[in-house]
Order: sequence, then structure tokens, then C-alpha cells
Amino acid sequence: MKTNIKPKLYTLSTCMHCRAAKRFLKENGIEYDYVDVDRLDGTEKDEILSEVQKISGGMRFPTIVIGDTVIVGFHENKLREALGL
Repeated sequence: MKTNIKPKLYTLSTCMHCRAAKRFLKENGIEYDYVDVDRLDGTEKDEILSEVQKISGGMRFPTIVIGDTVIVGFHENKLREALGL
């Protein structure tokens, strides 16, 4: 059963794995929120980087949050499971 939770993605605009994650979600009709961390400046960027560090334990992208599930990297099988696809 497909989840109603909207995924939150922390991505880099130049990251091929980040683009693959966005493409996968779009192709499967999943609405999501994202932030391209490398396009931020100043304190906003610092705050988001701190958030990513807390969530994933590092600075790896994409970091995908679906409810209580955190997926670091683009892993289609983990995304399918977390989304109920």
C-alpha cells in the first residue's frame, strides 16, 4: 500500500544519485520536498548541513527522510519498501 507521507530529500544539484532519486519519485507519482544544499548560502546552508549531519550521521547525499525512515544514497529497493510501492 502506497504511503501518504511526503518524502524530504536533502540533495546536491550536481549529484547524479540525487537526480536519480528525484526521477524515481517523479516516475512513480510521489510528491516530495527537497533542498539542493549546494544552492544555499550563509546561515541557511549551515542550518541545513547541521540537520543532515544529525539525520544521517554524515554529509552524504541524497539523504531521504520518509516518516521515521532515513535512506542515505539512492537505493531503489529501500525507497520502494519505505513508500509501499
